[in-house]
Amino acid sequence: MAVSKTPDNIVIQSVDTNTIRVGIRGSRPLINHRLAQKARQELLMPQGRRTNAERASSLKHDPVAEFQASPYTIRDENAPTFIGIPASAFKGAMMTAALRLPGAKKTEIAQLLWVEGDLVPIFGVPKLFMAVTRSSDMARTPDVRTRALIEEWAAEIEITYATPLLNQTSVLNLLTAAGRFCGVGDWRPEKGKGTFGQFVITHVEEDPIWQRIAAEGGRAVQVAAMAEPVAYDEETEELLSWFDAEINARGKVTQLRREAA
Repeated sequence: MAVSKTPDNIVIQSVDTNTIRVGIRGSRPLINHRLAQKARQELLMPQGRRTNAERASSLKHDPVAEFQASPYTIRDENAPTFIGIPASAFKGAMMTAALRLPGAKKTEIAQLLWVEGDLVPIFGVPKLFMAVTRSSDMARTPDVRTRALIEEWAAEIEITYATPLLNQTSVLNLLTAAGRFCGVGDWRPEKGKGTFGQFVITHVEEDPIWQRIAAEGGRAVQVAAMAEPVAYDEETEELLSWFDAEINARGKVTQLRREAA
């Protein structure tokens, strides 16, 4: 006669969460790369191919408008900054860093921690940055992109993680690796040749550089800098000056203002 076996008790360990607030200071400039409004509208409702006459009568680039459209902005006027970065960018950097560290897996990190909020306020003064890039087509066609670059930047992020599966030390180690090997924003190490967007973690109260960046690069300063852009480097200044002179020479100033509006 078969004897029924009593099933073993299933014990599920309690899982809780803990939240830590971490100061971040950029070790390399941050390039903002929000998809432009016109590009998003084109994705939503494509206009189709333009004729040669339409292309000839329109301006391919408006550097100032592209600069102003490149960062994510925080509408809340009580927010400490005008410019922000999606919180998911920092989580994504930590997920990628997990691939380089023993004992961590990307999928596990994705499930066990997250960065609080939608946009993380970023302190620092934005400047206009122009650079030659390569398009994603087969010919790798060169083009000029204009974006807002913040040379010195700082932030604070809140990271929530599952305990006891993760602890504070492992989370901070992961964030340190993310800042060193991955970065955030455009031309970051994660994507290949770039070294922009790298960062280090810091104690906000004990870091005079973080405090200075926050004091000199808050919301009011950022709003003014976005309205009256300053070139980041000599190459950008030369290209921007040539563009302004050429627009005037070709009688395109009125068209530029109309398209910007």
